[in-house]
Amino acid sequence: MATAAAAGTTISDLPDVILSNIIAAVSDVRSRNSAALACRKWCLLERATRAAVSLRGNLRDLFMVPNCFPSVSALDLSLLSPWGHPLSSASDPALIAHVLRHAFPSLSSLTFYARNLSTIQLVASQWRSAEHVKLVRWHQRPQVAAAGDELKMLFSECHRLKSLDLSSFYCWTDDVPPALEAYPSLASNLTRFDILNPSFSEGFKSDEIKAITKSCPNLREFKAACRFDPRYIGFVGDEALVSVSVNCPKLGVLHLADTSVLLNARGDGFTAEDASINVATLIEAFSGLPLLEELVLDICNNVRDSGAAFEVLNSRCPKLRSLKLGFFHGISMPIESKLDGVALCQGLKSLSIRNVGDLDDMGLIGIGRGCCKLAEFKIHGCSKITMKGMRTLASLLRKTLVDVGVSCCRNLPARQCLKALEPIQDRIERLHIDCIWDSAQELEDDLDGVGFDLNCLDQDNDFDDDGMSKARKRCKYSYDLNMELDVNSNGYGHSVRTWDKLEYLSLWIAVGQLLTPLAQAGLDHCPNLEEIRIKVEGDCREMSRPREREFGLSMLVNYPKLWKMHLDCGDTIGYAHTAPSGQMDLSLWERFYLIGIGHLSLMELDYWPPQDRDVNQRSLSLPAAGLLQECFGLRKLFIHGTAHEHFMMFLLRITELRDVQLREDYYPAPENDMSTEMRADSCSRFEAALNRRQISD
Repeated sequence: MATAAAAGTTISDLPDVILSNIIAAVSDVRSRNSAALACRKWCLLERATRAAVSLRGNLRDLFMVPNCFPSVSALDLSLLSPWGHPLSSASDPALIAHVLRHAFPSLSSLTFYARNLSTIQLVASQWRSAEHVKLVRWHQRPQVAAAGDELKMLFSECHRLKSLDLSSFYCWTDDVPPALEAYPSLASNLTRFDILNPSFSEGFKSDEIKAITKSCPNLREFKAACRFDPRYIGFVGDEALVSVSVNCPKLGVLHLADTSVLLNARGDGFTAEDASINVATLIEAFSGLPLLEELVLDICNNVRDSGAAFEVLNSRCPKLRSLKLGFFHGISMPIESKLDGVALCQGLKSLSIRNVGDLDDMGLIGIGRGCCKLAEFKIHGCSKITMKGMRTLASLLRKTLVDVGVSCCRNLPARQCLKALEPIQDRIERLHIDCIWDSAQELEDDLDGVGFDLNCLDQDNDFDDDGMSKARKRCKYSYDLNMELDVNSNGYGHSVRTWDKLEYLSLWIAVGQLLTPLAQAGLDHCPNLEEIRIKVEGDCREMSRPREREFGLSMLVNYPKLWKMHLDCGDTIGYAHTAPSGQMDLSLWERFYLIGIGHLSLMELDYWPPQDRDVNQRSLSLPAAGLLQECFGLRKLFIHGTAHEHFMMFLLRITELRDVQLREDYYPAPENDMSTEMRADSCSRFEAALNRRQISD
């Protein structure tokens, strides 16, 4: 016993059942792969507990697919290389399908790129018992004999289907109802149906929504892109909303969004037209969905005086935890100390508000008082909200709020927004802001005379209707905006506290603007920031040459744990070829945005090149390839566009690079390879050269 005690007990001495449960609890793929390399026993346990696999190999190499994952139940084939090429285009597609079926015999969830009808038939026939299927396609819909033939082929093979995801599958809206009506028993078994697809040009019409929900009465989750605009024939209005609740009373998740919203259109306030939806209809629809837990109603026209409907929502849907609203006005208009509208939904943990034109500081504070369990709060296009109201909301929700997004609020530029979030600065984990810069003097002017007091709501009585004394309310809700603020401390008017728990940061910035003022605005100390997403949007054709040489990515070196970046310039529009005098073409704009990226310790990068819409081109340029090759620690690089083969060869100089892919995941993806872009053979040559290299770990 003394010898055993001296040797010590290791984790390998645990019983296999306990050890396999520990390994199964590890979700990070890289960590699981590392565990599998520890010893043969750990390798077997890791392979036996792997539940999901995403294949990234080349179509030519699928015969080498491993068959050591017997427990895999979810398989993703949508990212096979070359990206977007149909599985049926392989030299022997039947053999490859058979190999995949043998390697993964127990699948219940399947995702694949359904470029054409033959691919759907080939893949679906291998796993007839699949219960969840997600189809992916960014290329244009091929010509078929009749509407819905592709979905009918899927339904004919997968009879046990319970969940269907078409959110990334480009098709026509009139493809869906005929397929569901042709297979009524399968449609009645569906519990999850996602057709919230941004590529739909018009969205589903009222009759189509009614037909879909009538065919699928047992849905528990339904997401759809609709056309709410009353100027169009067949728009979704009162009748369609009521039909959803009548036909699918078991719904727990309901997302209905206008197609224009899915394109991330920026804007604020009221629209010229009102939606054809009234409050009585909303009340009737909410009353028919008692199991609702998550609701999204994001439309494109005004719904006025809607507060009464959301008061009913609170009482009729007691399980509601997540709510997202767009263009619903009057959702929070407290009178004196009485809460109303959305503020009465006290069980909410997530709330997103978009383009509520009449929401002011007092309405926002009412939401903070009523929705006291909010962990996530997003606000977009509410022009009446100021730093005073936002800071009070943050103070009220200090114990729970960890995820905040503020965009298109004209009175909340970056510095004021960050100042308003100071009460939760040490707690917030995820943050989105617009990089709209102002001067330090404007911040000082904004702070002059500020002393927001919620007790002005009720000055006639010593006690409000809730029985709480005004003295207690003053202590609970009042604050001093100059708390922890010394505008002369560093010349910018922000405190020196750090954002200790911030792990994810999302930024929107207009084309031509710089990133460098970010630290000066208040985000200079983020010791645990791991991931950042930057979206650059605008028309370069209307811009002159920037005065500065670089965008400012090098300032991100101040974030020591940053390892993952999404740099999205996909909505930056310019000239792909020769630009007019005094302007820059897209290659020079790419250089402007990518200078300094080599200074960062990135391990994973998703990059969307800017585009020229006139020629439908999103291509990596020579300056961009040269700058990307300086990211020496990069392990994964996904370029959401095209590139020349010899530009891609630059990337082989990144010594740690292991995974590279070109993804044209935007609509419409180029149908045919251009002579100067990466073809299937070019992609295979690059991947072969990448795989021949020796990787240190």
